[in-house]
Amino acid sequence: MFSIFSKDDEKKKPVEGGSLLDRLKQSISKTRTQIVAKVEDLVSGEKKIDAELLTKLENALLAADIGPRTTHQILEAVRQRMERHTLNNAAELKAELKNQLLYALRAIPSANGKQPAAPEPRPRVIFVVGVNGTGKTTTIGKLAHRLRQSGKNVVLAAGDTFRAAAIEQLAVWATRTGSEIVKTKSGGDPAAVVYDALASARARNADVIVVDTAGRLHTKSNLMAELDKMKRTAAKIVPGAPHEVLLVMDATTGQNGLLQAREFTATAGVTGIVLTKLDGTAKGGIVVAITRELGLPVQYVGTGESIEDLVPFDAETFVSSLFE
Repeated sequence: MFSIFSKDDEKKKPVEGGSLLDRLKQSISKTRTQIVAKVEDLVSGEKKIDAELLTKLENALLAADIGPRTTHQILEAVRQRMERHTLNNAAELKAELKNQLLYALRAIPSANGKQPAAPEPRPRVIFVVGVNGTGKTTTIGKLAHRLRQSGKNVVLAAGDTFRAAAIEQLAVWATRTGSEIVKTKSGGDPAAVVYDALASARARNADVIVVDTAGRLHTKSNLMAELDKMKRTAAKIVPGAPHEVLLVMDATTGQNGLLQAREFTATAGVTGIVLTKLDGTAKGGIVVAITRELGLPVQYVGTGESIEDLVPFDAETFVSSLFE
C-alpha cells in the first residue's frame, strides 16, 4: 500500500493541537473511561481476579465495541495467565489488555502506521466512499488540508453529483484549502467528473486527486455500479487508478457501521478506513473490531471538528492513549 506522505512530507505536517498521543488521548477519553476506568474499578481494593470479574470485564469490552472476536481473545489470554498464577492485580491486568489490543491491531501489517516503501504514482488518485452522514465530504476537506500543508498540489473531484449540497460543500473546502476543484451541475455524470478531473490534474501536473463519491443512490446495486464505472474511467487515464479507496465510517455507529463497511469492502475495493467522530463516542474500541473483522487498516481518525482534526492512525499510539 502506498503512503500519501513521504518522510519529508511528514516533517512538514502541522503540529497544532499537540502531539498525536495528546490528541488521541483527548478524542478517546470516553472510551478510556469505558475500558480502563472500569477495569480499575473492577479490581480495586482486594478484589480477586476470578471468573466473576472476567464476566464483568467481558461486558466492559463489548460495551466499548472492541468486538466479540477480540474480546474472546483477550479473555482467553487472561484465563491462561490466571491458570499460571501470573496475573494478580490491576496493573498486570491492564498490561495484558494493552498487549492483546496491540496484537489484534498489528494483525493487519499496515495498521501500525508504517507503510511499505513503494514508488509514488503521479498523479495519485484517491477515491473516498461511504454512506451519507458519516462526514465523508468534510473528511475530504481535512485530507486536502493535510496534503496542501505538506506541499502537495491537490485537485478535488466533486463526484457526488446526486447531492447539490455535497458539490457546494466540497467547493467551500477547495477554497479553504487552496485546492483546485472540478465539478458539474447536480445530477451530472460522476464518471465524467472523474474523467475531467484526472485530465485537468495531469495538465496541471498535480500531485494528488481526491474524488468524492455518492453515498446513496436509489438502490445499493446502482451505487456500486456507479462506483465501478468511476473506477474504470480513472484507470483509463491514470494507470493503476484509483491507487487508494478510503471508506469513511462514523465511530458513533459502533458495530452497525461494520454492516455498512462490509457492503463497500465487498464491491468497492476499499484499501483503508477513515474513522470519524471518534471524540464523540465511548465505543472507540470499534477501531479494533474494524481492523480484525474487515482485515483493513484504519488509516486516519477524526479527533474533532477543526480542519486540523484528522490524524494518521498508529496502533501503538492509540493503545497508549487508552492506558496513559
